[in-house]
Formats: sequence, C-alpha cells, structure tokens
Amino acid sequence: MILYPAIDLKAGACVRLVRGEMASATTFNDDPAAQARRFAEVGFAWLHVVDLDGAFAGRSVNGEAVGAIRRAVDLKIQLGGGVRDRAAIDRWVDLGIDRVVLGTIALRDPALVRRAAADHPGRIVVGIDARDGRVAVEGWAETSNIGAVELARHFADAGIAAIVYTDIARDGALTGVDAAGTAGFARQVGLPVIASGGIATLADIAALAACAEDGIAGAICGRALYDGRVDPKAALLLAAGEAVQC
Repeated sequence: MILYPAIDLKAGACVRLVRGEMASATTFNDDPAAQARRFAEVGFAWLHVVDLDGAFAGRSVNGEAVGAIRRAVDLKIQLGGGVRDRAAIDRWVDLGIDRVVLGTIALRDPALVRRAAADHPGRIVVGIDARDGRVAVEGWAETSNIGAVELARHFADAGIAAIVYTDIARDGALTGVDAAGTAGFARQVGLPVIASGGIATLADIAALAACAEDGIAGAICGRALYDGRVDPKAALLLAAGEAVQC
C-alpha cells in the first residue's frame, strides 16, 4: 500500500481542514516546497496535493505553490482541486504532475474523464468524496443524489489509475478510519482505491494495509503527520506490510 502525505493548499500555505470546512483551517507551514522536501527526506515516494481554493473556485488558484513543490522534489505528485476542464488537465500533465485527480467533473462530465484517461494512461484518478454514501462536489459544498459506488462503477472500464475515496465525516477529524467500509467500497467498484479521511494512529494505517487484497492500494495521511501523532518512518513500514508496534 502506498502512503501519501497530504499537502492541502490555501492562500499559498499548507493547511488542514476539519471535514472540509474552510473556516476550520489550521496552517502548518507557510512554505509548501519546504514541506514537500521534509516529506521527501523521511522517505515518502508520493505526495497528494490539493488546491483547496481551487476546489471552491473551479479553477487553479494555488498554481504558483504547486509549481514550487514540483521544482523542489523528485517525488511523484498526485494533484486535485479545481480541475474542471481538459485544458487544466493537460496543463498539469505538461508541468510534470504524475496524476491528476478529477472530482466534480467526474460527476458533471464523465465523458471528459474517460477521454482524458485514454489520452493520459495511468495519470487520471477519480476523486469521490462521500457524505452519507452520496457524492459531494464543488469543494464539498454540494451533496448530489448519486451514490459513491454508482459513480465509481461508471469508470470501471475507463482506464483510470485509481479512485481516491474520501469519507468527509472523518476527514481531518482524527476519528480513525473505517477500514472495513472502505474495503467494502473497493470490492464493490473493482478498482484500486486510495483511502482518505480519519487516519489518527499507526493502527489506522495497519488496518488499511491489511485490506490491500480487497483493493485498498493507498492511504492519504494529513493532520496526524503534521501534529506528530503518526511517526512517518513507522507509517511507511506499516504501509509496506512490515510489522511495527502500533
């Protein structure tokens, strides 16, 4: 299982939200590139970067910070937030972003996602953010009537790299993960799933890693890394399937 440290960008800084509420933002680092270097130094292979302002605006807002991160590290980068058209997708791919996460547009224009996945093999990820089993969009400001599993199944044969599945009720709240629920989602959709939301302890990472055979291919960790609740080196060992005292 791949462990992705999260860099969520608001006004050019690294922040963490609680359940997606912008008013809850806590700033952890004013220099996203420096934060990326810290994650590289402890051994992470990927970064999960989100343009939070972009998710609400529907366009790139923190592009300068994203570019600084890309120049600062050789890590692979998975980026989402406000990517709503083909031009934006192509622009990020050309910049050297390894995977582009498409959320709102996956609900609004699934055909665009399928075309992008065909043209950029292995570089398109669908982000599904769920509130009570329903898909939330527009920076989680709006909840649709579409079920998370239903939407994911639309892309089963599209050639996407993965689904980032976020449990909004748990995101940033340090309440622990629902490993069984996420594994059940992965089995139903038949695609690699990256779990997001709720990691608070090493035990949470171990629980997700134990479900790798169900289709949980990765996990995103944010606040617990920033505030020191989770030791990054131990977390990486657990994600790799090695035994660690939790």
